[in-house]
Amino acid sequence: MPSLMDTYIENREMVQPNHANSLDTVHGGNVMKWMDEIGAMSAMRFAGEACVTARVNEMNFRQPIYVGDTAVIESYVYDTGETSVSVRLRAFRENPRTGEREPTTGSYFVYVAIDDEHDPVPVPELTVDSEEGKRRRNAALSTNDR
Repeated sequence: MPSLMDTYIENREMVQPNHANSLDTVHGGNVMKWMDEIGAMSAMRFAGEACVTARVNEMNFRQPIYVGDTAVIESYVYDTGETSVSVRLRAFRENPRTGEREPTTGSYFVYVAIDDEHDPVPVPELTVDSEEGKRRRNAALSTNDR
């Protein structure tokens, strides 16, 4: 059975001028795209199947990410249904020189596992076998971002 920590993925994007709006901050759509891609990777790692986005909970943009910053996207599976995989996603603004981070965006995405004919298929049960996994799952289930 896949463990929550087996699904943890962290990815970085260097924010370039082509990612930015007229305020020199990354477009929210770019952040959402990066979150969706990384979230799908966590879902597929968990399900062992292709996964498609079924739902995006509200996106909460708390702080901008500026050109020259690094956007850090964090993703992990925290719950499952019969064919669905719930993924917690957070984005951070990171200073590439110091590594200092600040949370910027949070959301929850739901993916559905599909077979080669694009029909939904069952997913395994999620196991949480570490203290870090328990902490992450509890945080995802109890947060106000939902």
